[in-house]
Amino acid sequence: MMLYFRKAFGDISDNRFLTAVTVVTIALSILISSIFALFVVNTNALMDSWKSGLRLMAYLHPTVMPGDLAGIASAIRGTYGVDDAIYISKDRALVTLRTQMQHQASLLADLETNPLPDAFEVRMIPTAQTLDKIQQLAERLQALDGVAEVEYGQRWLGRFTDIFDLVSFAGYGLGCLFFMAAVFFVANTIRLVLYNRREEVDIMRLVGAESRFIKMPFYIQGLIQGLAGGLLGIGALLLIYLAVSSNVDQGLLPATFQIRFLPGSLLAGVLAAAMFVGWFGCYVSLKQYLKT
Repeated sequence: MMLYFRKAFGDISDNRFLTAVTVVTIALSILISSIFALFVVNTNALMDSWKSGLRLMAYLHPTVMPGDLAGIASAIRGTYGVDDAIYISKDRALVTLRTQMQHQASLLADLETNPLPDAFEVRMIPTAQTLDKIQQLAERLQALDGVAEVEYGQRWLGRFTDIFDLVSFAGYGLGCLFFMAAVFFVANTIRLVLYNRREEVDIMRLVGAESRFIKMPFYIQGLIQGLAGGLLGIGALLLIYLAVSSNVDQGLLPATFQIRFLPGSLLAGVLAAAMFVGWFGCYVSLKQYLKT
């Protein structure tokens, strides 16, 4: 085994420029893919944090009488997925609105009547805090007598989800392109090494050397290049993460959300993928060469 490693490191040393180009290509592939993975991880965490504090507002018809409120509250609380429902009168809502809009008080100064409706603030059980179940719950609440409209920021949530899906799709596409580019560079590096050692390889084949004995140093070389590229890509990603996280205003984010780095299991998967890219490029090159 030590002989295989010595041959692999010897080939890397003899072809430093090609090896450096291959390692940088793998590192870029890992960096681009990991950036999108980091985006997905933090976006999912942000969505979970946002949904944990999500409230549905069930606005009531203007014709609802005070005596009907107890029955409506009971119907809302009895709906599957509802944890609690808090009644908010239109007078209380207006006071809250004036407090929140202190710097734009002139907009509300000329109001002669209260335009806001009475409403119930609906809190959901944890198992109901998925997009599909939130929408289903909103439809069930809107079907109740006395409820005019249910609002939970569905337009904003839908647009955000569409953007998230688009970026994720672009990430998968770019990841595939960089994967193919990395395999191409690894394969060409190994092909050039094989060309430089063609006489040695031919002699080994003539004297009956096993394919394993010929291939193993090249496989080790591909794995080393993949590991080096993976570590370099993750290191660059860590620097980007530290720069971004230190300059983000946490006040703009939910209190329960913190920007996070890739978990250890995913980092291990990224390194394994980088090593696979190195090995696969080597496999493709050896398969083509040994056929001829």
